[in-house]
Amino acid sequence: MSTASTPIGLPALEARLKQDLQWLCLPAKAWVPQHADPEVLDVAIIGGGMAGLALSASLRHLGVRNRIYDQAPAGYEGPWATTARMETLRSPKELTGPALGLATLTFRAWFEAQFGLDAWNALDKIPRLQWADYLRWYRQALDLDVLNQHRVQAVLPQADGTVRLELLNEAGASAQPLSVRARHVVLATGRDGLGGAWVPDWAHQLPRERWHHSSDVWDGDSLRGLRVAVVGGGSSAMDAAATALEHGAQRVDLLIRRADLPRINKGKGAGHPGMIHGYPSLPDEWKWRFRHYINVQQVPPPHGSTLRVSRHANAHFHLGTPVHGAEVRADGALRLNTGKGPLAADIVLFSTGFRTNWAQRPEFAALAPHVRQWSDRYQPPAGLEDAELDQSPDLGPLFEFQPKTPGSLPGLERVHCFCYAAALSQGAGAGDIPQISDGAQRLARGLAAQLLSEDAAHHFEAMKRFADPELDGQEWTPATFPAYQEPGAPALAPVSAQVAA
Repeated sequence: MSTASTPIGLPALEARLKQDLQWLCLPAKAWVPQHADPEVLDVAIIGGGMAGLALSASLRHLGVRNRIYDQAPAGYEGPWATTARMETLRSPKELTGPALGLATLTFRAWFEAQFGLDAWNALDKIPRLQWADYLRWYRQALDLDVLNQHRVQAVLPQADGTVRLELLNEAGASAQPLSVRARHVVLATGRDGLGGAWVPDWAHQLPRERWHHSSDVWDGDSLRGLRVAVVGGGSSAMDAAATALEHGAQRVDLLIRRADLPRINKGKGAGHPGMIHGYPSLPDEWKWRFRHYINVQQVPPPHGSTLRVSRHANAHFHLGTPVHGAEVRADGALRLNTGKGPLAADIVLFSTGFRTNWAQRPEFAALAPHVRQWSDRYQPPAGLEDAELDQSPDLGPLFEFQPKTPGSLPGLERVHCFCYAAALSQGAGAGDIPQISDGAQRLARGLAAQLLSEDAAHHFEAMKRFADPELDGQEWTPATFPAYQEPGAPALAPVSAQVAA
């Protein structure tokens, strides 16, 4: 006899999902007219992580043909099974993530279908690798069109209303070039979307094998027996330090510039529907104030992630300890020059975040000189200066790039920035788990509206040609119209008598 806690299994969940979609008449039939070149896509999406999948599903539900291109092998899109090192996600397990309003598409439904309600109630936070498995299932259950091991070489807006993608197909024995065109291209490229990992200038003076960024691919076993210096005090710093400690590092020193770790995640204080739906329409001044405040306050590392480090006796937290430089000593050891004096180490792990830096993304070289940034048109009030926000792209309502000089790159507005770099212009809907469904659906609806507008004449003519009859003319019998009689006049003879006369 089944109970509420008895797992129903994924096949049963997928059957429910299929029924939900049928009842909602999803996905809609394709309605965008085929381009003169049948190979031209409606929308091409670069990146098959959570954001790319959610957007692809949203577009498909609206009847817009799209395809995802991702450089990773299937199942390894995004950071979850590669460079992420947290034990669990930092978000509450109840968040619906990319489910797009469908209960059967949530992580909770996926989890309970396999492990039951009791296991869900016992779960604290979502294990990172289970989240990766859930996203793999999400892609399969919705049958999304993803081409893996396709690396973007260039994004080239065209004057003919398309964007050309130059790709390298690395799926075979040898890489093969591939050229694709789409009417719109979306960059769903994640946390480092328009740049990459940031490290201080002095890092480049060290041999490259003596340091890693927390977002690099590196093996914890390679740190066994070493003295590890971790620069930073955020979530990724705790994950990197814990990984080193759990793999047998001799000691780990966390070098944290701040005199104290932040205690409150201020971003959670604005995680309500008003902010989700209203942020994009806020005046520039308020957008800047919100994002700058979050930057200044910073996000604290999670409680569990910090305990994961501090439970090790050979973990050392050094607060108020900026690092000014480093050098390799004659004995091969590293000497880090800190605000509290020198520190000996064998390797440095930088947990110093990401920055928008077009030079790190040669595939976007054709776009970089033309994209308008916030610094090109907005001057913050004194005391609210923020170099990171200055570099943010100044996006339009459809997350589209806007030119510094109108007309300098025809077609630039057909490239859409659906990644972390969009946060200042459009809010957190382009990458954060709490808002990803809202962001994806908003962009998908906007793209559908844009495609309709571009083809309005076609759709009008198609409407005129439409000839599917509702009636065949046999549904009624014409009546004889009755004669009109003025009030008080003698009664008229019956119609039959009038006809006989």
